[in-house]
Amino acid sequence: MVSRVGMGIVLALCVLAAQAQDDRRRPGERPGRETELPAEPRPTASPKPVVEPKEALPAPRIGVERRRPGEAAASVEQPAGEATVPAESVSPRIGASERRRPGQPEYTRPGASGERGEPGSPLRGQRVPFAPNKATGLKPVAKPGSDAEFRKEPVADRWQLTRALGLTDYPWYDPYHQNTLKADRPVFGEYWFFNANIVSDTVVEPRRFPIPVAPQGENGPGQSDLIGKGEQLVLAQNLGIGLVLYKGNTTFMPPDWEFRFTPVFNINYAQVEQNRVLNIDPTEGDTREDGHIGVQDLFIDKHLWDNSARYDFNSLRIGIQPFNADFRGFLFRDENLGIRLFGNFHNNYYLYNLAWFRRIEKDTNSGLNDLGEPLRKDDVFVANLYWQDLPVLGMTSEIVALYNRNREGDEASYFNNNGFIERPASIGIEKPRSYDAYYLGLNGDGHFGRLNFTGSAYLLTGNQTRGAFVDRATDLFAYFLAAELSMDFDWRRFRINALYASGDDDPYDDLEKGFDAVFENALFAGADTSFWYRQNVPLIGGGGVAISARNGLLNSLRSSKDEGQSNFTNPGTVLLGIGADLDLTPQLRLSTNLNQLAFADTAVIEAARQQANIDRDIGLDVSLAAIWRPFFTQNVVFRASGAVLVPGGGYKALYGDDELPYSVLLNLTLTY
Repeated sequence: MVSRVGMGIVLALCVLAAQAQDDRRRPGERPGRETELPAEPRPTASPKPVVEPKEALPAPRIGVERRRPGEAAASVEQPAGEATVPAESVSPRIGASERRRPGQPEYTRPGASGERGEPGSPLRGQRVPFAPNKATGLKPVAKPGSDAEFRKEPVADRWQLTRALGLTDYPWYDPYHQNTLKADRPVFGEYWFFNANIVSDTVVEPRRFPIPVAPQGENGPGQSDLIGKGEQLVLAQNLGIGLVLYKGNTTFMPPDWEFRFTPVFNINYAQVEQNRVLNIDPTEGDTREDGHIGVQDLFIDKHLWDNSARYDFNSLRIGIQPFNADFRGFLFRDENLGIRLFGNFHNNYYLYNLAWFRRIEKDTNSGLNDLGEPLRKDDVFVANLYWQDLPVLGMTSEIVALYNRNREGDEASYFNNNGFIERPASIGIEKPRSYDAYYLGLNGDGHFGRLNFTGSAYLLTGNQTRGAFVDRATDLFAYFLAAELSMDFDWRRFRINALYASGDDDPYDDLEKGFDAVFENALFAGADTSFWYRQNVPLIGGGGVAISARNGLLNSLRSSKDEGQSNFTNPGTVLLGIGADLDLTPQLRLSTNLNQLAFADTAVIEAARQQANIDRDIGLDVSLAAIWRPFFTQNVVFRASGAVLVPGGGYKALYGDDELPYSVLLNLTLTY
């Protein structure tokens, strides 16, 4: 009995003490350290009346003050000596607004929803609401009540809506954000867009390779050798302005109409050490300044019909347009006047082209189209079919058939702007000729697992009215093989290249076996960073032709790739190379190539030079290139490359070994 009375007295004293502690707490003050907040707010002895807002708001979370979004939280006083609740000991979804600094708005941090505060921040360890509109300055809008009324208002131009709100009103010269000049908004109507592409291409090119001593007017008196000093400098500036007007919603489908016009403005300068190299007239000296305006695109593209609901389509394009017959540009890659029917079907598994082109004369010193000259009597008919995921996933195969019909043998001789003869080429009997050349090719590009692969194979047949060394009709039969294997190891890619173009073993018979393309511009084995590809080394003492064309790999003995005819009486080409591409940073790439070059057969070279026992070995082409993109995009690209040719036996037999040939290329490309 006594113990029960004593326990009752102790419990009564505890209740009185707890009530006295509550009476001493200031209004609005939090309790001391508690182990856990209850699931529902604990009612106090004298609860304050709750004032409901005018709009119906969703029920607030426990511990979050009920206030409009963006309104500053009320400050909470902390009594002296009272322990502070650490952020880690409280659930991040409960009491978050109470832990906010006084005067700090609710939406303060951008980033993903639930992102935690930075180290040292008072929000460290807490989940901060996502602020999607912080960049725009827009404030969150409260949820409307159940009795809210809605009114629909039509938008005159949905493309201009964000601009009218001030969200995408960027200057016209800013291509990185919404811009009418970059086809981000219609230029007129609802689906007519305009796109302007401006490209500046600057080239500085010091080089050295053998050039002939002029037969008259030489600026180095006393020279009796055939080969003069080979130091040269080439400067070129191109400004291309691509103007495109098209109609259609091109997010998932091709345009209904497209009109494209691309003029290119060129200024070029060349300096050599021998007269009569740049111009047939020796009085023109050893420098040349020239300029030209070429039209590289001028076409209309009409969307004809769709093949499926997934926008497999068929289109017709008429006018001056670019075309590439294969993946790497081995056979025909140029901009010419033509008609092209193209499209795809079966969910883009198959792509096709049916085209006819009439070739345009090129300007001699710029290489651009020259519309001031009549069209050439040189037609190209081509049909190709691309088949994706054949033979395995990740590989695309192509079959191509091309017919080159040349009738320039019926015309008089053609001389270029510098006075040198282009057609017929100054080699052999130097008589006009016409030809019909038929190409059948199989190409592939893609990968087998980790192994990247690109390959091309062509068979050439046909006939021509006369050969380069015989004045009678001859037949054509030649072939071409090329392959590149590469593999990626993180930021490194290692490559192996091989190329074989057949050569003619007898220039005096009735069968021409030298392979030549229509207009090659191949991206292969280092392309224009290598010496042999970039420079057109002349066949001195054997005629007014070059062994290989500028920006070409084939040893075709043409007067030039731009204005000359294909020549099927040539020594052929053999290339074996290795290379590597090293992405040192996202901005900087280094590429290196070592290509061993040789003639497939030297019979034609020996006949042209009247020189026996010329070795097949041309030499080792060594090049190193750097590509720098300072802004991680293609808008500013700087390229620097250097290449040397370590002469082989064949090169030394033709030119000696007094000077080491080299090529330096500095190129700055700016794109808007």
